[in-house]
Amino acid sequence: MDFNLSNLDFGIILVYLFLVILLGLYFGKKHEDAEDYFLAGRNLTWPIIGFSLFASNMSSNSLVGLAGAGYKDGFSVYSYEWMAVIVLIIFAVFFLPFYLKNKIFTIPEYLERRYGYGVRAYASIIAIVLNILVDISATLYAGGLVINLIFPQYELWQIILGLALIAGVYTISGGLSSVMYTDAAQAVILIFGSSLITWYAYEAAGGWEAVKAITEPGHFDVLKPIDDEVLPWPAVFTGVLMIGFYFWGTNQYITQRTLASRNIRHGQWGAMFAGFLKLSILFIMIFPGAFARVLYPDMQEMDMIYPTMLFDLLPTGMLGIVLAGLIAAMMSSLDSGLNSVSTLVTMDFIHKFRPGMSSRQLMTVGRVITTVVMVLAILWAPQIRHFEKLWDYLQNTLAWFCPPIVALFVMGIFSKRVNNNGALVSILIGFLITAGLILARLLDLDGDLPNFLYVATLHFLICCLALWLFSARGTHKSKATLADLVWTPQEFARETLALRSEPVWQNYRYQGIALIIAVIVILLIY
Repeated sequence: MDFNLSNLDFGIILVYLFLVILLGLYFGKKHEDAEDYFLAGRNLTWPIIGFSLFASNMSSNSLVGLAGAGYKDGFSVYSYEWMAVIVLIIFAVFFLPFYLKNKIFTIPEYLERRYGYGVRAYASIIAIVLNILVDISATLYAGGLVINLIFPQYELWQIILGLALIAGVYTISGGLSSVMYTDAAQAVILIFGSSLITWYAYEAAGGWEAVKAITEPGHFDVLKPIDDEVLPWPAVFTGVLMIGFYFWGTNQYITQRTLASRNIRHGQWGAMFAGFLKLSILFIMIFPGAFARVLYPDMQEMDMIYPTMLFDLLPTGMLGIVLAGLIAAMMSSLDSGLNSVSTLVTMDFIHKFRPGMSSRQLMTVGRVITTVVMVLAILWAPQIRHFEKLWDYLQNTLAWFCPPIVALFVMGIFSKRVNNNGALVSILIGFLITAGLILARLLDLDGDLPNFLYVATLHFLICCLALWLFSARGTHKSKATLADLVWTPQEFARETLALRSEPVWQNYRYQGIALIIAVIVILLIY
């Protein structure tokens, strides 16, 4: 396969990279304080929030992985996408109002107000480690592999260095504003580029009937039978739901965008818009893999499906646009990871122990931390190739680490009974289970365990039970304090009254209902 670029395609990519850096530097001149730098002045509107949520979620490994899944494993991988829509609705109704009401900088900051600083610090450390070693480094590595196909004359580490520097320049300079606005632009390019490859693959394959003629019907089922080894349907409503909530509802990497919303409505509308965009993934990112079954019936390397289609099907000019979309996916994930880790370290640790620092000083610290994180990711990413077995294990990282964190948020939002004592015990028990699962995997002792999604659900329930039981001891927050931290039916009723004055089309609850109907229709068809 020839992966050479024409001068036109190469020029399109260079212009795109130049404009992204220019946009980031433009917003870098607008910051006056830490709130501006870390949360864009809390003044962002719903389209920017929705596009940024979508773009941050879709990395280069997502594009490559989803196409490979559509080719080999079928449409079941879409369960992670439509479940994200449901999670975003739950997040907008029950969790986001409390995040914004408390004007927090980081998601773990809510846990300090609900429990204590030790709980906040634990959640923040977990998020920082996962962001650096998994989110940022994995994106650099996967993106570097694809670009290395185009530019084989460069070493992988050189490509990784270049990607990190490009994303780092505008993230360090512009903070969350540059991240959000560049994400919005990159989301448009990503969607347009993905739609192009879907269309060209459809035309080249001879339409949907040609795919059906060589593919067993079960390949197109989103929900798999209960005896499926990879993703049985009960696991979707247990483990996938729980992991999805961690990613979309408690992970600074994603939820920082909603913390920057102008008001609660823009945050909720942004979440609904992101859910709408997530629905498209089946059609613009998974379908191409299915069409590739006709085009490349003997393909063995699933990660080669997407780049092969790009260079084989797209004409000059279009290829440059779609490759810009691929790079856009990388940039969005990188800038989001860099900015979130910078915010977590600065606000959860440095500002906590140095409260006298000025906003200008905090901005400077944030930029330094972003630089340090970028260097760490650059150093770690190339090493992933030497730990293939370990890296396979990291696919289960969220399932190992997120159940205790999700338990803290779910129980904290919905129960006034739980307290800091119960939270600390729950963290300890959850950590021991996590360590045990990782050890069992490393020693190949997990063969008799159920599907990892079932294990993650059981892990979550054990942490919830521990949190509930051990909260019988220790002190509890006052009723006045809990009023701003715990959801009640009265809270829902007050919002219902407020929403009555808004037009139906602006009511995010009706938007959520429309999204649920769309999900049901898609599941009935597939």
